[in-house]
Amino acid sequence: MEQDKTASRVQELAALYEIEVTDSQAQLLVRHLELVEEVNKQFNLTRIVSQDDAVVLHILDSLLLIKYMNQSPLPFLDFGTGAGYPGIPLGIMSGREGLLLDSVGKKVKAVQSFISQLGLSNLEAVQDRVETLAANRPKAFSFITARAVASLPVLVEYAAPLLSHNGILCVSKGKPSAEEVERGDAAAGICGLKRLSLDTLQLPCDYGTRTIICYQKVRKSRVALPRAIGKAKHEPLA
Repeated sequence: MEQDKTASRVQELAALYEIEVTDSQAQLLVRHLELVEEVNKQFNLTRIVSQDDAVVLHILDSLLLIKYMNQSPLPFLDFGTGAGYPGIPLGIMSGREGLLLDSVGKKVKAVQSFISQLGLSNLEAVQDRVETLAANRPKAFSFITARAVASLPVLVEYAAPLLSHNGILCVSKGKPSAEEVERGDAAAGICGLKRLSLDTLQLPCDYGTRTIICYQKVRKSRVALPRAIGKAKHEPLA
């Protein structure tokens, strides 16, 4: 079957990065991708339409973050989840409770459907603004992830009030500039975070570079967070 072939490819690609994916996990990851492809015919959920591309740029790209997840009873948060990446793969792989956040209602409705059809009772998709969520659920998450949602200073500010003490923000980007990283570090200093790591990985088959940057919440923010909606983007701290 084509699904089995794709599942085997997922396992082989993950093994290149020393990530072990079981047969059942691989099947769920591929089924999620198939559901995304079906919905994408109705409205633009993702710009990646080739399944070969999506196996690398959606599934593998999400799996690369699993090594950075900390062990905690608190849930993780994926903001700007889009089609459910990386939140659904992380939920499949870890079994942890997770909240998948997006401000676009159509996307959240689709992700809610994916979660239901995949039987992932540990995950929940919600439509909300990250600033509103931070006001309602401060310090509620031990691990936060984001892919290509905003610049580093903005993501650091978004994450800071939502993270528990010692919680981790893990950001996946293509190839951020040295200036963006410096501004991210400066914002982290203001918001009570410190950078733990910056790893650059090459994706297979010339699909490009991934830079994974992790910050840890180590102290209180020097400014009151969250700020008003839109402030982080339009008036960044760094």
